[in-house]
Amino acid sequence: MTRNGCGTKGMEGVSDRSPDGLAAPAPCGAGADWPRSRRLFEQALQVMPGGVNSPVRAFQHVGGAPFFVARAQGAYLYDEDGHRYIDYVCSWGPLILGHAHPVVVEAVREAAGRGTSYGAPTAAEVELAELVRRAFPSMEMVRMVNSGTEATMSALRLARAATGRPRFIKFSGNYHGHADSFLVQAGSGATTLGVPDSPGVPAAVAADTLVAPYNDLDAVETLFRQQGDQIAAVIVEPVAANMGVVPPQEGFLAGLRRLTSQYGALLIFDEVITGFRVAFGGAQELYKIRPDLTTLGKIVGGGLPVGAYGGRRDLMAKVAPSGPVYQAGTLAGNPLAMAAGLATLRILAEQKDTIYTELSRRTARLVAGLERAARAAGVPVQLPQVGSLFGIFFSRQPVRDYQGALASSGEAYRRFFWRMLASGCYFAPSPFEAAFVSAAHGDAEIQTTLDAARDAFQAAAEAL
Repeated sequence: MTRNGCGTKGMEGVSDRSPDGLAAPAPCGAGADWPRSRRLFEQALQVMPGGVNSPVRAFQHVGGAPFFVARAQGAYLYDEDGHRYIDYVCSWGPLILGHAHPVVVEAVREAAGRGTSYGAPTAAEVELAELVRRAFPSMEMVRMVNSGTEATMSALRLARAATGRPRFIKFSGNYHGHADSFLVQAGSGATTLGVPDSPGVPAAVAADTLVAPYNDLDAVETLFRQQGDQIAAVIVEPVAANMGVVPPQEGFLAGLRRLTSQYGALLIFDEVITGFRVAFGGAQELYKIRPDLTTLGKIVGGGLPVGAYGGRRDLMAKVAPSGPVYQAGTLAGNPLAMAAGLATLRILAEQKDTIYTELSRRTARLVAGLERAARAAGVPVQLPQVGSLFGIFFSRQPVRDYQGALASSGEAYRRFFWRMLASGCYFAPSPFEAAFVSAAHGDAEIQTTLDAARDAFQAAAEAL
C-alpha cells in the first residue's frame, strides 16, 4: 500500500501508540489516518486560497495535504486526529524555548487580562526596545512593527531616503518578506512553489532590485562598479535560511561591509530568522560585523506576530515623527506581543552563557547522527549547521548558493519528509526551509529522531 508516492516499507517497528497514549501517525501521515485534518482542509479550500494562510503550509512541494494542529507543548505538536510529532519547524523559528513555555504563557495571560490592544504607548515597548538594543549594539534606536515583512520594507525605505538612491542589491534565494521589491528571485515559499517572480509586481519596481548570487562578492563588486551611485543598500540574510540553510563563506559578510562603506550605501542585515537564534546578538555577534540597519522578527515576539527594525541613531532619527520617512502601524507594539517577547528575551538574557552552547551541542549531535544514518543508507547529504539552525540537502556537493540549493534532489527530500512524519518527526514540508532545535528538544527527542532517520534515508535512497 502506498500514499502520496510514499510506501510503508520499513515501518514494522513503529508503534501505533505514542508514549502518552496518543495514536502515532501512520505511514506518510495521510489519507484515512488524518480524517479530521482532511475534512478541515477540504473546508479550508473553499474559504482560503490553497486552503492555507501562508503558502508553504500547503505541503504542495511534498505532494500531499497538511495536517491541522490542535495544540502544542514543549518539543511536540499534536494534530486534530490525535497524532504527536517532534517539531523541528518551531513555527518557522521563533519558539527557541519550545511550545507553550509556562513563563511566556503566563506573561501573555497577564497582559491579556489588562487589555489586548491600546493604540497608545506602553512601558513594555520601551523595555523590549532597550533589551533589543543591549543585545544588538548596532541598533541604537528601534521601531517595533508587526512582521518581518514590515521590518524589511521599512528598513529599505529608510535606506533609500537616507542615501537619496533608488536601487538596492539582494541575493538570489534570500527571502525578505513579500513586499514588491523583494519578490525577485526570492527564497522560502516562492522557491517552493516555483514562482520566484510574482505576478503583480510592476516592472518599474523590479527594475530597482539588483540581484547577485549569495556568497559571490565579485558579483556584488561588479554591480557597485557599474551602478554604485544608484545603490542605496545591500540587504542580506547573514545566514541564508530560506533556500535551506546556507552559511556565509569566509570573508563574504566582511566584504559586504567594506563595499557598502566604500560606495556610500547602507548594509542591512535581515536577522528575522538569525536574530536571537544563532547567538543572543544574532549573526552580527557571531560573525563580528556591524550593519547600518537590522531587521528582526520571530524570537523577538516570543511566538506572537511582531517585527522590528533599527540601526544607527542618525538614520533612525529620520523615521516619523522624528523625521520625514513615514511608517506607522495600529497594532505595532501590541501588549501581548511585547509581553511574550519580554518573557522570552529575559530568559535568553539570563541563560545566554549556557543556553546557546547547549542548543548548538544538541543540534550538532542531531546533525552528526543524521549524517551517519545517511552514510549507512548510501545517500549523499549536506547538513549545514549554524547554532541551533540546520538544513538538509540531498546533494553530493556542499551548497553555497541558490543554484546549489535548487540542484539538490527534491524527490529524495519528499520521501525523507513523509517517512519522518510517519515516524512522528515533523520537518518543514520543503527542502528550501530551515530546521530548528529548541531548548525543549532533549536527548530523548533527538535519539527518537535519529532512530527514525535510518528508515527515512533508506526511503530517500530509492529516489537517487
